[in-house]
Amino acid sequence: MNTPTGSAGQDLPADATVQTAGAFDIRNFIGTLLGLFGLVLVVMGLFAFGPEEAAKTDGLNANLWAGIAMVVVAAAFLIWTRLDPIRMVVRDNEPGAEESRDISALD
Repeated sequence: MNTPTGSAGQDLPADATVQTAGAFDIRNFIGTLLGLFGLVLVVMGLFAFGPEEAAKTDGLNANLWAGIAMVVVAAAFLIWTRLDPIRMVVRDNEPGAEESRDISALD
């Protein structure tokens, strides 16, 4: 009998499939929020940095640099999600079970 094998070398049952978390991966939400907040800070750093703000930060454009750092970290989160997605083993439960599908982690 030929059973599918997961990436970790696990033998999977014949009725099981491997799926990814996709858009529901928490790293997507973290990356998106950091990216949005970072873009707001970059825009504020580019267009709202004047002598008054420079006096508060000793000439350093803190909004710009913090925004750039947040955008870089957001990109790292989103790239990480694409390179190493969360994989789950999904299979149908027996008839009469509370849940129609059984989901367990592959890794």
